[in-house]
Amino acid sequence: MSNIPVAALVPLIVVGLGFIGFCWYDLSRTRVKYLPKWAWAIICLISIPLGGIIYLIVGRDGDTVRG
Repeated sequence: MSNIPVAALVPLIVVGLGFIGFCWYDLSRTRVKYLPKWAWAIICLISIPLGGIIYLIVGRDGDTVRG
């Protein structure tokens, strides 16, 4: 780990946090399948990026909640 410069890790961290933010925003606006929203939020946070990818492919119902 000491051989990797910090400047190389910063973009990865920013992209990861942006992806979590996108998944959480989408989670707040759409209906979900199979699990409650809080469970999908935890899955997205714990397993970056696999949890978010699984949520976007499997967990979304696709209908936007408006109101």
